[in-house]
Amino acid sequence: MNKAAQDFTPREIVAELDRYIVGQGDAKRAVAVAMRNRYRRERLPEAVRREVAPKNILMIGPTGVGKTEIARRLATLAGAPFIKVEATKYTEVGYVGRDVESMVRDLAEAAVRMVSDERRAEVHEAAEQAAVERVVDILHPETRVPPAQQSNPFAASLGSIFGNAFANQPQQAATQTATRTLPDEEAASVRATAKADVERGFFDVRVIEIEVEETPQLPIGLIGGGEQGGFGGGDMGEMLGGLLPKKRVQKKVTVAEARRIFAQQEADKLIDMDAVKREALRRAGEHGIIFIDEIDKVAGREGQRGPDVSREGVQRDILPIVEGSTVQTKHGPLSTDHVLFIAAGAFHVSKPSDLIPELQGRFPVRVELDSLTAADFEIILTQPENALIGQYKALLGADGVELDVTTDAIAEIAQIAMRVNEQTENIGARRLHTVLERVLDEIAFRAPEEGGKIVIDAAYVSARLESIAGNSDLSSYIL
Repeated sequence: MNKAAQDFTPREIVAELDRYIVGQGDAKRAVAVAMRNRYRRERLPEAVRREVAPKNILMIGPTGVGKTEIARRLATLAGAPFIKVEATKYTEVGYVGRDVESMVRDLAEAAVRMVSDERRAEVHEAAEQAAVERVVDILHPETRVPPAQQSNPFAASLGSIFGNAFANQPQQAATQTATRTLPDEEAASVRATAKADVERGFFDVRVIEIEVEETPQLPIGLIGGGEQGGFGGGDMGEMLGGLLPKKRVQKKVTVAEARRIFAQQEADKLIDMDAVKREALRRAGEHGIIFIDEIDKVAGREGQRGPDVSREGVQRDILPIVEGSTVQTKHGPLSTDHVLFIAAGAFHVSKPSDLIPELQGRFPVRVELDSLTAADFEIILTQPENALIGQYKALLGADGVELDVTTDAIAEIAQIAMRVNEQTENIGARRLHTVLERVLDEIAFRAPEEGGKIVIDAAYVSARLESIAGNSDLSSYIL
């Protein structure tokens, strides 16, 4: 998508979501307005902008109707850091489970990955060129200019601290240095020819020996910390790991693999990771989206007894994150004041009013998603860009099978999926996966041997499924 996220109007955002998700107009409108409001907020004066908080959204609807997909596609459209968490993983029977703040740390990690990938794409060409030069250095060492001697000022002091574990490492730049033995003009000609050959893949399968740097592992137990510690252990390990001399090992790889390794190393040198982290934290704080699924499973009020008593505790732990707080991550502090939270749940047993009042008030936008009908199933099978029938045609096409699914077969599949949903648990569009697998499993099994064109009509679908779909006991196990 070439269009910038801020250029989309709410109507255009809904149109983009319609390409992948069937129905659910109210939910699409709600997230489209939320996304546009972010652009509007950025245009406000600083004093007003600080006061405008995002209007968090609560999606109510059965499983498999598109709640998660709407949030995920919205984040992709906006180019925003996005994570999906389940509220249930923050509680287990009898005790509070994972630290709730870990969702914010996960968002920071997602943002760093996103910005880092963008920066790598920007320096890709320069990194590839530098990688080719390094490969030529190995193929024709007689043309190489010897690198300047480098030393690590911390090696001697830290070597004694960590038991001289790295004292026997060969000095850097002493193992593969070579002096140019050819005249400058001849060396330049040889390098130019070799570089052209490497770039066009002439040497791709040749095996060469390269040096790879490995970050030394710190002694176990030296530094504590972990996920629950949040940031201390990880950052200390990274800091000291950077001070220790790198361990260099010899590896035999193909030239193609060497180019990939070298390009990654050169890209790391060209990227300013401090700038990446600053931009990632800014983007996560201003544009991040956290999707909290299964929020109805922790809906519980005071006075309950037994294993469910921890539900309200989880809600109270989530509350300050949603309200807006600063969480320390390994990349720096991240404020959640302007992170958009989208919560979702089926609310079959509980109701949104069963959430504690403070948490209810933090999700002012409520949207109810509709259960899917047989007509919706037919559209899901054929029309979206990621339509299931198209996916199966492509998969079987890889084995030389041309799959033709007739209109009446699609209608029959939709009707059977709808009937099974009504008779057993309603799992929405996910039922189509189970039904289609049962219809196509014989064809998928025979496809490599048979090939050719295979037509699936309503009679074939009925023959494969009628005996199972008509028996509620069988369909509950198989479909």
